[in-house]
Amino acid sequence: MNNRTVRLVSESGDLTLFTLSEPVSTPRTARPPASRQAFAAAHVVADPLDTPSSDGRARLDWDATLALRRDLWGLGFGVAEAMDTAQRGSGLDWPTALELIQRSARDARALGGRIVAGAQTDHCPPGSLGALDEVVSAYLLQARAIQSAGAGVVLMASRELARLARSPDDYATVYGRVLAELDDGVILHWLGPAFDPALAGYWGDADLDRATEACLDVLGAHAGRVAGIKLSLLDAGREIRMRRRLPEGVRMFTGDDFNFPELIAGDAEGHSDALLGVFDAIAPAAADAFARLDAGDPDGFRARLESCVPFARHAFAAPTYFYKTDLTFIAFLAGRQPHFRMIDGLEARRSIPHLCRLVVLADSAGLLSDPEPAARRLRAFLETAGIAQP
Repeated sequence: MNNRTVRLVSESGDLTLFTLSEPVSTPRTARPPASRQAFAAAHVVADPLDTPSSDGRARLDWDATLALRRDLWGLGFGVAEAMDTAQRGSGLDWPTALELIQRSARDARALGGRIVAGAQTDHCPPGSLGALDEVVSAYLLQARAIQSAGAGVVLMASRELARLARSPDDYATVYGRVLAELDDGVILHWLGPAFDPALAGYWGDADLDRATEACLDVLGAHAGRVAGIKLSLLDAGREIRMRRRLPEGVRMFTGDDFNFPELIAGDAEGHSDALLGVFDAIAPAAADAFARLDAGDPDGFRARLESCVPFARHAFAAPTYFYKTDLTFIAFLAGRQPHFRMIDGLEARRSIPHLCRLVVLADSAGLLSDPEPAARRLRAFLETAGIAQP
C-alpha cells in the first residue's frame, strides 16, 4: 500500500481510499509583496495538556504558536494578531490575547516583520456595559495596550457596541471618540454575521446598503487617522462598490475568504489589499502567487490563488465561525503544530466527513507539501475516530 494512501469517509458514510499527491515544492521564504499589502490572521496553538481553570485563562503552546507567526513573516506576510482567527470571542480571553500580542510584537521587531492586532471590548463580561461611554473606555484600554506593545491597531467589531447602539449616530460617536485618542494608521474591521451572529445589524442598520453608508460616513470623517477597513461580509460585489468610494488614502483590506483572488487582483478602478484568515493555511501558495503578481504575471497570480478557492470555501462553509477548526487541522497535518487540540475543545466542531473533504481539497491546492507525514498523522487521527486504515 502506498504510504500516502488513507481511507476517508464521505458525508453519505461511504468509505474510499485516497492517495495524497506527490510532494510539491513550495516557498519556505519570500519577500513581502511589493504590489499589495498582505496580512495573515493567525490561529493559536492550544496547550494540549490544559485543563479547565478557575481563572478562565486560555493556555497556549507558546513555542508552537509563535513558530507559526515566524513562518508567516518568513513568507513575507504581515501578521494580524489576536483576531477572530485566534479564537477571539470563542475561547481566547483578553489577558492571554494581550500576552500573545506582546510576545508576537517582540518577535516582529526582532525579525523585521509587520504586525497589527485586534482591539475589542471583550475583557468586559457580556452584557456588563451600560452606556456608550463605557464602550469607548473599553476599546481604548485594549487599543492603548496594543500600541504600547508596538503593534498597529485593528478596531474589531464589538458585541457590546452592537448591543447598546440604537442608531448609526451611536457608532459614529463611539468610533470618533476612540480614533481621536489613538495614533494614526488604525484599521477598522466590519465582521459580518456569518462570522459572528451577535454582530447582525452592525453600523446601526440591518439593511446592508444603509449600514455601508454609515460605515463610509465614519471613514470619511476620520480618513486622516484610518489606514483602511477590513471587510468580512463574503460579498464581492459589495466590497468592490465600497472600495470605489473609500476616501483617499484609506485602503480596502479584503476579509472575503470566498472571493479573494478577484478582489486582490482588482480591476481598472483599483484593488483590495488583504487581511485574511485563509492565508494562515495557504501562506506558501499565496506567497508564490504574490511573487507572480510582482513579476508582472497577473494571470499566474489569479491561477495560483484560485486553486485554493475550493479549499477556502469548504473551510469557511456554514457555520462559518468554525473555520478555525479547519485551519488548525490543516496545520496539524502539514506538521506546523504537533497536535489537533484547540481552546475550548473547538476541534470537535467539524464533522469527520467535513475534515476528510477538507483534506482532498487541501491536497488539490498543493497545501500538503510533505504528504507521507501528513498521511501518517491523518491515518492516526481517523483510526481514533473508528475508521480502520489500510
